[in-house]
Amino acid sequence: MFHKIDYPFLLGAFISFITSVTLWFLVSHDYGIFVGIWVPSILSLWVGVRVVILSAGIKTNGGK
Repeated sequence: MFHKIDYPFLLGAFISFITSVTLWFLVSHDYGIFVGIWVPSILSLWVGVRVVILSAGIKTNGGK
């Protein structure tokens, strides 16, 4: 189940992925690879934030 805090991370990873593919095919392979490595970094940060939130027992969906 996704919480409100999850959507910015997922959106950021998706935008980074699309940008990476676009750069790879239209501009330069090097730029595409550089932006492409942002995707796992964003997702790793998301996991870290989720672990902190879940371990602290913080409610992120308005108490649901």
